[in-house]
Amino acid sequence: MTLATNRPETNDCSINPGNNQHDFPSTAPAANPVFYRTYSRKTPIGRESWTEVSQRNLEGLNQLGALNDSELELMARMQAEKKALPSGRWLWIGGTEWIQKEKNFSGAYNCTSTNLIDWEAFGLMMDLAMMGCGTGAIIEPHLISQLPVIENPIEIKSVSEIGITDPSKRQENTSLKIDGNEVLIKVGDSRRGWVDSYQMLLELSSDKRFNRQSVLVTIDLTDIRSAGEPLKGFGGMANPVKLKDLYQRVAGILTKSLGRQLTSVECCLLIDEAAVTIVAGNIRRSAGMRQFLENDIEAASAKENLWQQDQEGNWRIDPERDALRMANHTRVYHSKPTLDVITEAVTKQFHSGEGAIQFAPEAIARSNADLLSTSELKEEFIEIYCSQGKEEAGRWLQLNYGPIDPEELEHRLGRYGLNPCGEILGADFHCNLAEVHLNQINPLDELGQEDAFKAAGLSVACLLNHKFEVERYRKSRALDPIVGVSFTGLFDFFVHAFGTPWLKWWEEGRPDTDEGKEFKRKESEYLSRWKNIVNQTVWDYCDKHSLRRPNRCTTVQPAGTKSLLTGAAPGWHPPKAQRFIRRITFRKSDPVAMACMDYGYTIVPSQSDKDENGLLLNDPFDPRCTEWLVEIPTEVSWANIPGADEIEINNFSALAQFDFYMQVQSNYTDHNTSATIEFREEEIKPLSKAIYDSIDQNKGYISAALLARFDANATFPRLPFEPIDSKTYDQLLKDVLERRVSTNFFEALGRYDLGELTEAGPAGCDSDKCLLPLTSPKK
Repeated sequence: MTLATNRPETNDCSINPGNNQHDFPSTAPAANPVFYRTYSRKTPIGRESWTEVSQRNLEGLNQLGALNDSELELMARMQAEKKALPSGRWLWIGGTEWIQKEKNFSGAYNCTSTNLIDWEAFGLMMDLAMMGCGTGAIIEPHLISQLPVIENPIEIKSVSEIGITDPSKRQENTSLKIDGNEVLIKVGDSRRGWVDSYQMLLELSSDKRFNRQSVLVTIDLTDIRSAGEPLKGFGGMANPVKLKDLYQRVAGILTKSLGRQLTSVECCLLIDEAAVTIVAGNIRRSAGMRQFLENDIEAASAKENLWQQDQEGNWRIDPERDALRMANHTRVYHSKPTLDVITEAVTKQFHSGEGAIQFAPEAIARSNADLLSTSELKEEFIEIYCSQGKEEAGRWLQLNYGPIDPEELEHRLGRYGLNPCGEILGADFHCNLAEVHLNQINPLDELGQEDAFKAAGLSVACLLNHKFEVERYRKSRALDPIVGVSFTGLFDFFVHAFGTPWLKWWEEGRPDTDEGKEFKRKESEYLSRWKNIVNQTVWDYCDKHSLRRPNRCTTVQPAGTKSLLTGAAPGWHPPKAQRFIRRITFRKSDPVAMACMDYGYTIVPSQSDKDENGLLLNDPFDPRCTEWLVEIPTEVSWANIPGADEIEINNFSALAQFDFYMQVQSNYTDHNTSATIEFREEEIKPLSKAIYDSIDQNKGYISAALLARFDANATFPRLPFEPIDSKTYDQLLKDVLERRVSTNFFEALGRYDLGELTEAGPAGCDSDKCLLPLTSPKK
């Protein structure tokens, strides 16, 4: 098989700090809006350019990782060419003074997972979320049974107003005063101040000195800065609009649990109420993952009937469970589920988007790759774990690889925690990520591919030098120093490599024909070679710097936002269409959105903005409008390859998607491949069978998100993606050019760019599922 040669040039991204619209490829029309909204920081002299962001984050990596000149030059070149980038959080915060402080190290990581075993874990998850990290948590009985019994009713007597104290007299630390059963919590004006006040309330509920009396709590928020005040160091603005509600809601959950330990759902609610406070506005799903045991019936039904309809037909959400929308829920199976169980889970996901299943034994086996170094050993471990249980699997590890310290053995057997997007495996971990943009690299250029994966490997290796302040995270890194080198634009890369025949093979369902076998062989060659480059780069760096080698180095992120910097199809996924309208969310009157208008893009109100009759607003300047969507006509880099327009991407079957996902999972990914499989109702049974076979035959399945196709189940207006045909795209592009009053995006931004940024860097998770609005089921 020969590689297709009709690939357009994409290396038109030369850096010119004085003319910032040329910082990004022409194939990425959403790059400027996304970059200046998400990754460019405000400085005393204005917004950072891409050059300045690269210089800043590379200086931070060099300072942390002690890179040599050749390593630094390679990484700088790959960033300039948009071929290998560090994590989104590091693009935002890397190299700043703020991230050099030990207490802020977690802010360098997109997401995390924390075992829920004590009150501190709850506080840690709030602290992480306030630093921009997505939060994962395993909420299974063997962990939450370690939490204390709720001894004392909590009654919130009063909560003061916010922002009363003069800024010069505010205290940063939260203080606690106890007088009998009366408690005063004066909340400090800092991230830690918020967190401590939340954790103190939890601790009061189990404090035995109150002898099961009601604890009467007064909350003093007078020192908290008002909404809109800048957050120095981290960036963005304060938004405490939900803080006043937090304490009453937490107290209510705790008091209902009086005399017993918390249930899994109550634990989840406590975490999610803190998330609601942080994600003010509560319009979109936050970056959260909650893992429950397979037979936890309460957890499995926690989101059922979340929306309720009254006799007049009006919809309302259950206020007691509203916060559960803040995270994805996954059921964890420690043995092989039956086909009926999987079918039930897939059916539930089709109708609600919830009920995902995770196969923990595969995750644990992969997380012990330094011991289980062959497929035969991995399969033997999985069979023992499934048939004889966790303890026997631990004894088998001790017998064959011991002696293993008991604490380390427990950690090894608990490495099935997932981050919010499901691409990292571990226990009490931080996601250490980097990403290669394959759509920027010629498939014939093997050296270019090697350079990109090496640069990405070095980016994650540098962060292994972090020594975390929190003991559980520091111990976890010492035992299991994981990294995750990902890629985006894989689908684009293979179209340019194999041409239209590969697309047609996809349309046919990726059948196992002679041609299909050859396609798969070539796919596997690329994927395996990239994996080997990453492993060798990371391990060589660790050996040179006397660091413990990670036993798994590769993963695939959802890559939703960062992929827009180069116009890549996200992660391994196909794009939504050859041409589509991409809608990017901004707050009303955001300077970047205003610059988008001058650049010719249209703006409409978001789904969240409706009139008194529930109809969507149409005027973005309507006083009732709070959020804007910038509409950007987009064309993929291979849209005009002969025959490409004949392929209907929306008809790619769920089985074809699953097959490609498993190809990546088997040949590239050491952790897990973040996947959103889109399917129709008639595909429930075949998709269920494919998942069942993969688990039953130990082919590598761990967890995947399943999402009903909108044309099959329901549709909503103003979605993040709206497919369009070639004629519509050409007309929309013509309209953009006619409306354009400034050809320099950076200069247009300068006309509106006053004050601080509203947001503070990228979200912890931006998968397709997290991008979708959580609307009422009312059609």
